[in-house]
Amino acid sequence: MKKVLFALTALAAFTGSASAADLGARPYTKAPVAVAPTYNWTGFYIFGGGGGGLWNADSNVQTFPGGVPITRDQRLGGSGWFGTVGIGYDWQFGGRWVAGIFGDGQFGDIRGSLSDPFNFIEGRAKLETSYAAGVRLGYLVAPNVLSYVNGGYSGSEWSGTSMSTLAAGGGPTLATTGSFQRNGWFIGGGVENNLDIFGISAPGWFMKTEYRSAFYDRVTLPETCTVAGCGVVGPTGQAVTFKPWTQTISTSLVYRFNWGGAPIQAKY
Repeated sequence: MKKVLFALTALAAFTGSASAADLGARPYTKAPVAVAPTYNWTGFYIFGGGGGGLWNADSNVQTFPGGVPITRDQRLGGSGWFGTVGIGYDWQFGGRWVAGIFGDGQFGDIRGSLSDPFNFIEGRAKLETSYAAGVRLGYLVAPNVLSYVNGGYSGSEWSGTSMSTLAAGGGPTLATTGSFQRNGWFIGGGVENNLDIFGISAPGWFMKTEYRSAFYDRVTLPETCTVAGCGVVGPTGQAVTFKPWTQTISTSLVYRFNWGGAPIQAKY
């Protein structure tokens, strides 16, 4: 029995010594942590897409000339669709921050009512085109996903209107208002991501979805009576004012010319 115990003790001592020697020869090393790839967002890009929008406008009727209010403000509105194209340039800095400048245009059919409740007439006003130049600032929530806010100048072109009676069934044109242009400013934000997050291998191609809200100055639109409305074409001595605010949501395909260039080193 003593011989068995002695043999077991010797075996344990030998095994412990071998393990220690083995650890000394091959020390434990922790596996390296995988680092997500980083990309260079600096460079030019172009984009095109479409979406839907609506506008609201505060409006009243005034004497013209003179500008004496005849009615209190009412809220008018319209909705529709549009297409958009644009170009921009981005700079990546500080690892995960992206700043840029851009310009774009929108064209489509966003229309609604322009009414004169004092004379019980109404027409259709259409936002025909709008354009913007601005800046954006974004943060890379992932190497290929940018969340951003933007803002800047916005201009807009609106159609004239042909106004007829508010009574059911309408009727002939009684008065008209002219087309006009308005300047203002916008603010918005969105998300831009590489198409590979959908499993699509398309280097340089991205998709962005953006919300934008634009505010424009009030305009005074003199009414002109038609032959059918008054018997003689000419000014009515009244005008409709129009102060529009537009909101749009768009989705666009983006092509970045520099994608795949030297990465900006950053930890994610």
